[in-house]
Amino acid sequence: MVSKLLVLSALCSLAVAKPHTRNLAVHEAVATTPRGYVRTAPATSDSNIKLRIALAPKDIDGLITTLYDVSDPKSTLYGAHLTKEEAEAFVSPTSETVEKVNEWLKENGVTATPLTDAGDWLSVQIPISKANEMLNADFSVFTHPTTNKQVVRTLTYSIPDTLKGHIDVIHPTITFPNPRGRHPVVHSVSTSNDTRRATCSSSGITPACVQSLYGVPATIAKNSKSRLAVSGFIEQFAQQKDLTTFLQKFRPDLPSTTAFTLQTLDGGQNPQGNNQAGVEANLDIQYTVGIASGIPTTFISVGANNQDGDLVGSLDMINFLLNESNPPQVLTTSYDVDEPAVSRALTNTLCNACAQLGARGVSILFASGDGGVGGSEPGESCTTFIPTSPNNCPFVTNVGATQLSGTSSETSAGLSSGGFSNYFGIPYYQASAVQSFLKTLGSTDSGKFNRSGRAIPDVAAIGTNLEIVVNGRTELVNGTSCSSPIFASIVALLNDELLAAGKSPLGFLNPFLYANPGAFNDITTGSNPGCNTSGFPAVKGWDPVTGLGTPNFARLRKAAGLS
Repeated sequence: MVSKLLVLSALCSLAVAKPHTRNLAVHEAVATTPRGYVRTAPATSDSNIKLRIALAPKDIDGLITTLYDVSDPKSTLYGAHLTKEEAEAFVSPTSETVEKVNEWLKENGVTATPLTDAGDWLSVQIPISKANEMLNADFSVFTHPTTNKQVVRTLTYSIPDTLKGHIDVIHPTITFPNPRGRHPVVHSVSTSNDTRRATCSSSGITPACVQSLYGVPATIAKNSKSRLAVSGFIEQFAQQKDLTTFLQKFRPDLPSTTAFTLQTLDGGQNPQGNNQAGVEANLDIQYTVGIASGIPTTFISVGANNQDGDLVGSLDMINFLLNESNPPQVLTTSYDVDEPAVSRALTNTLCNACAQLGARGVSILFASGDGGVGGSEPGESCTTFIPTSPNNCPFVTNVGATQLSGTSSETSAGLSSGGFSNYFGIPYYQASAVQSFLKTLGSTDSGKFNRSGRAIPDVAAIGTNLEIVVNGRTELVNGTSCSSPIFASIVALLNDELLAAGKSPLGFLNPFLYANPGAFNDITTGSNPGCNTSGFPAVKGWDPVTGLGTPNFARLRKAAGLS
């Protein structure tokens, strides 16, 4: 009888014991719910959550060293971009990492799916109850009352202490999506019939005006090897019909059959029905196709299946392009979030993915944001300046905004986001330029920003009163969303000439840009107010409003070694 009781007791103990118990250590945590969100309920335990697991890369330091070697004009390896396989060799996890992570997943009855050819990202889909158990988390439903957006997140999660150094980040966990997304400001309707205005006017900027400002040629590119990609998120759709109308009105010299191609991921689409045009998407496509004359342009539509709109959509898109053998040489993105909204680990992982793509010869450009020193959106409440992300990554190029002052000169646009990262230090290529600005600034706004952080933006372009076509009507828009496609188009045109001459594309731009400050129109007036301050001033040389300035095509062409 006693023996039977002992056996029964042992069986009961086994039934209630948690299997595969490991010592867990907090991996990431936030102290409070991010601004604007409130916890409304625990997540349903039997609902599924798709988690992405980033494995530690084998040699990220080696990748970054190589990135700089192939991107710095002073390097003997300048332009010797890596192949897909060479880049993957740096970021693929070690066999030890793969073995340890797979052992942990197997213990928990979880099967992972690789997301990248390098094997550095895995995807698992598990019930909320299992996620809470494995990560010692508390996944809950958080609501943003203003927009009614709901997300499932946790404020902390842990991993086995034996996996420290093997797992970089798990997402979605503590990083919350931007509830609004960001679009350019549509502020009036233009009724102008002036289709080829080369004389710039504050009443409306056209492609001909951009060409006049920066000396951009209207000649149609002949080298189809130069390609340009435009990212699209949060159900922003680019309309071919509107592009045709735009070109007929503003670029009648281009073939009437000019079109963009489409790629999709994460359930993305690009419907062409009436009233389905997105202002942002149309702007980005019209001022790439309309400026990069003849350069093949692709619209990459990222759908909602990434669970995070524009944030992780950027990461998914970078990984999507990394899986391609021959990605486009230029990528422009007009979406961002405030730096504090993204965890350091996730930010760093996205930045490393950008380094990998840059090492392969791709120029990655981001609009700097529209909130001045107050972050990605105008009107944010703040006591210290808010940098933006993924703009804070040292391996991408940030584009701020200018506006017209008269008919042929520019001043900084007050909306142009700029400042200093709290996550990344000043990269070597901009150290001298930034120190010069800080010396000029003195003690102004001391304590409101990180004087030792990665500084943004890098460059600028016109970003106010651009004429676009939406649902057949001409509208005027403002935003750095205007500026990034314009600068990206200029890079694509330079690449066209470089490739035609048998040379490498520009690739990761920043070391080249900062080595050639004379290739820019220096913007020395205006500021970017926010946080109840006047913001940073535009000054001679680099500044955190317009960066090095706006492009001078002829000087950039010369700097790139084109005669």
